[in-house]
Amino acid sequence: MREKNIPPLLAQEEVSQLLNVPSQRLEEAYWKGTIKNYQKHNLEAIQFRKGLGSVEAGTMVIMGEEIEVIRGFPKIRRTLLLKPALEKHFTGGNVAVEEKMNGYNVRIACIDHRIFAFTRGGYVCPYTTRKANEILDLDLFFQENPDMVICGEMVGTLNPYVSHYYPEVGKLGFRIFDLRKKITNTPLTVMDKRELLEEYGLEPVRLLGIFSVKEAPKKILEIVKDLGYKDREGVVMKDPMMQLEPLKYTSSQAQASELEYALSYPFDLARAFLFSRIIREGFQAYEMAETNDELRERALRMGESIIYPMLGTIKKVKEGEIAAEDLVIEVENQEEAEEFIRHLRDLKVMATLVEIKDGKAVIRRIHQSTNDKVNNYLQGGLY
Repeated sequence: MREKNIPPLLAQEEVSQLLNVPSQRLEEAYWKGTIKNYQKHNLEAIQFRKGLGSVEAGTMVIMGEEIEVIRGFPKIRRTLLLKPALEKHFTGGNVAVEEKMNGYNVRIACIDHRIFAFTRGGYVCPYTTRKANEILDLDLFFQENPDMVICGEMVGTLNPYVSHYYPEVGKLGFRIFDLRKKITNTPLTVMDKRELLEEYGLEPVRLLGIFSVKEAPKKILEIVKDLGYKDREGVVMKDPMMQLEPLKYTSSQAQASELEYALSYPFDLARAFLFSRIIREGFQAYEMAETNDELRERALRMGESIIYPMLGTIKKVKEGEIAAEDLVIEVENQEEAEEFIRHLRDLKVMATLVEIKDGKAVIRRIHQSTNDKVNNYLQGGLY
């Protein structure tokens, strides 16, 4: 009886063959909710909410003129101590160091002559899709490389997910960190990627150097320290041939900034943010062998990023305000703003439109759990 309810796309044997996953296992994953039917933006697709075998979370299988597979972006693991991790992990001898920018992960692909931007979870973001088509000249690239997926970071102050100012970007920009093949997810090498992007006038993230494994830890610590002073996030370390998994490493200032954001909405975000950032700080302070003054500066930065934003939110709620943040996006009309709000609600984000003025929509993201719990404790509720 169940078979009649399986999405027609999922039932096709070709999907099983393309993903190298048995049909029965795909069906079981569908009933468990690991795989969902996805029908939005005139796409008929199935979406992998979680990983399944070698298939990454965020993978989309799309029915078009032919079946297309846009693989999810692989999770990049983090190193806490550079020297032992690099020596153990990078056995090829060299480490390519690219800048990790503070934005949100986007995959851009061409499906049936239309260009879509997919978020990390495998959703088509209407705002990012529209902006990617405006910012980037992609037509020729995809005409000549239809089997390629562009993986990059959307950054800038009009980024609705992670707003961060980069002098060279300004309001909104896109920087590419990988080019990967559809279906297999095979990446181009670091230099092949950069050469191909240059050919089409597309901008990669900065390559900060290629170092031997022996010299890399010292060089990367110096790079990350400098990036932190400039309010930039960190680095991704790659095998130049892309045969090994990349690793990432971030600055103390970036970790403090993330804590400040999370502790502004402590009952919605803090639990997922707090422990991991504190652990990173401890190991980074150890490896950097900081002076007493540098350690005190780090400790103050961490403490302030925890206490001040939380105190500010408590005071705000006490005064009758809502625990919320305002996102700003560029729109041409109200429908575009409302479409983005529907997208946020698909992600289980509570959001409302505040106003549209001068081509910009202000969208309020409400952190309801923080609002409710802070109010409860202010009225004498027990923790």
